[in-house]
Amino acid sequence: MSDNEFAIESADAGASETIPMEAGQIKKGGYMMIKGKPCKVISISVSKTGKHGHAKCNFLAQDIFTGKKLEDMVPSSHGTTVPVVKRSDWEIIDIEEDGQLTLMDEGGEQKIDVKLPTFPEEMADEIREAWNEGENTVTVTVQAAVGQEEVIAYKKEA
Repeated sequence: MSDNEFAIESADAGASETIPMEAGQIKKGGYMMIKGKPCKVISISVSKTGKHGHAKCNFLAQDIFTGKKLEDMVPSSHGTTVPVVKRSDWEIIDIEEDGQLTLMDEGGEQKIDVKLPTFPEEMADEIREAWNEGENTVTVTVQAAVGQEEVIAYKKEA
């Protein structure tokens, strides 16, 4: 390979996993990053401007993957980061003993890098039961943010 040839390893558009946003623009039910974790905002309380001139936003949010509650306080005019959250529906093809899922979407694409959910605790058993060793068709909703993917819901087809 000569010097003027390039080896391109990945074809990635370079899209960021988070986007910057002013804290005052984040709404209840929206998403934000707290302590490096993607969270869904449960409530926001805004304090009045103090002697230093910034109204503060106090966020109470829930980690979208673990369900843990987190708090953050940011001046409303300052920037914070918002995760890019994507949801997609997949049909279960197989469930391994260790909880590894084999999934397929409507276009026939397969995904094998997702495990049964750990939160809420009973959901993994419910999905296994609904799937019944392949007797039933079960569709799961996979939520992805900041390089992490997790099953957040399931639906048993009639």
